[in-house]
Amino acid sequence: MARKYSKKASTDVKRAMKKRKAGTLKSGRSGRTVKSKKQAIAIGLSEARAKGKKVPKKARKTTKKRKTSKKRKAKK
Repeated sequence: MARKYSKKASTDVKRAMKKRKAGTLKSGRSGRTVKSKKQAIAIGLSEARAKGKKVPKKARKTTKKRKTSKKRKAKK
């Protein structure tokens, strides 16, 4: 099975995690310090993506499509 992330991408994530632990990792626009592990990982992957390293695309939010039944169509 192929590797999802490149080794260089994982080093970016490691760097972000170390910065979070030290309390110097800042979030985007607001500039607040990051305390969440998940957010630190997301920042590391985002930076790796920006540098052009092998990282999968962001997961999209999926919305459920409403299925119209035959009965509903028949009533109209």
